[in-house]
Amino acid sequence: MAIRNIIENGDEILRKKSREVEEINERILELLDDMVETLHKSNGVGLSAVQVGVLKRVVVIDIYDGKGPIKLINPKITKTKGEVELEEGCLSFPNQYAKVKRAEEVTVEALNEKGKKIKITAKELLAQTLQHELDHLEGVLFVDRMIPGTMEYVDPDNNQPVKE
Repeated sequence: MAIRNIIENGDEILRKKSREVEEINERILELLDDMVETLHKSNGVGLSAVQVGVLKRVVVIDIYDGKGPIKLINPKITKTKGEVELEEGCLSFPNQYAKVKRAEEVTVEALNEKGKKIKITAKELLAQTLQHELDHLEGVLFVDRMIPGTMEYVDPDNNQPVKE
């Protein structure tokens, strides 16, 4: 396993649509493991392959609920319910946060790392993270969904918000 570099805002790859994974091979499994390690090192809750420079429909999530990381291949949202306003950040936008509107509940279908079809119905942080990461696979960033005027920059030196 290896820590990968996280692509930051301004790199055009973040705007590209990711391609389906055709075969779950050693390279995909290594990518998933590297992404989990990178996610944990970065103290994030979700990471898409495009954020480490790979245009594949692969996502890892860990909301630190004791269940361990979730590894998803070719995920898609099949159902949404409700709407909620939430604060959101992104590893590709360090120290930046904004309010966004997301579905309150989502159902996602995907393959796990063994190629088995799985279905996840989620609320709260897991639902938010699934939507955020699946947006990345479409080249959509949280700043595209932010409520205007809600962007904040947090100064990493003193952890104090600075309105933009």
